[in-house]
Amino acid sequence: MAHELEIIDGKAQMAYAGETPWHGLGVPVSNDLTPAQMMEKAGLDWKVQELDNYIEFNGERRYTGKKTLVRETDGQVLTTVGKDWNPVQNEQAFEFFSEYVMSGDMEMHTAGSLRDGQMVWALAKVKDSFELFKGDTVDSYLLFSNPHRYGKSIDVRFTPIRVVCNNTLSLSLDQQVQSSVKMGHRMPFDASSVKETLGIATQKMNTYKEMAQFLGERRYTSDNVVEFFNEVFPRTSDKRIQKGMNMIESLSRNAKLCHDALETQPGAEYAEGSWWQAFNAVTFVTDHVQGNNNDNRLYSNWFGRNQLRKKSAIKTAIKYAEAA
Repeated sequence: MAHELEIIDGKAQMAYAGETPWHGLGVPVSNDLTPAQMMEKAGLDWKVQELDNYIEFNGERRYTGKKTLVRETDGQVLTTVGKDWNPVQNEQAFEFFSEYVMSGDMEMHTAGSLRDGQMVWALAKVKDSFELFKGDTVDSYLLFSNPHRYGKSIDVRFTPIRVVCNNTLSLSLDQQVQSSVKMGHRMPFDASSVKETLGIATQKMNTYKEMAQFLGERRYTSDNVVEFFNEVFPRTSDKRIQKGMNMIESLSRNAKLCHDALETQPGAEYAEGSWWQAFNAVTFVTDHVQGNNNDNRLYSNWFGRNQLRKKSAIKTAIKYAEAA
């Protein structure tokens, strides 16, 4: 199986604290490492070098106005960017966590490199969690994704993870309470402004807990839960719904997977029959069922289209719960 995770000289560029990842790769570490130590253990203690781009024309060497980002350790070409691009070195990304780790508010959890060094990430566990419905625990994490790739922004966000099924949830609830910050590379990275925008993790988790409790108190019906899945995963083909076809038969493939997972997903016993259960059927399918392999699912859920899908799903679930 091909991995998105970068492998150099037979060694996965990843370190993790706690349970072994699905692919069994990476370096196991304790949960008391400093951000700098985690970066080193994950094999990410390298810098990006900026080289001017030139072409040969009629024997003359001409500058293109572009730059190539190259990994200093081995010359790996990462991407081509404009001359005003400001790369964020991995050391800067990991240093972002130092204040939180040293104060005891967070501990480094996972770090790694995807797509041949184009996407470096670090994940820290926030020492703040909550329990719902007598056993359904949700932990909070802070994810810093540092792309060395044209067209990708720096992304720092709080990410709740449901322990019973390891589902990565969406924290996008209220436009007035920002749970993530994206920054382009046209300006130098300003860690202090990002921290100021993110604010306090506890505030975000308290808001999320209230939302989860609300969803757990509102019941879906056999009809409107089918409508919900159809809205989250609409049909994309021209296939018409035939006369006499029941509602479940009308579901798209991914919507059908969600419907099938309603009562079989891990944690289905918590708030059974509620919109919390319906929403988590979506997160279970996107995290553990869709995609060619687990690496592709991880990339899509953290950085790709499924991240947006979950934001849509939680807003849609709230809409249906409010109408219940």
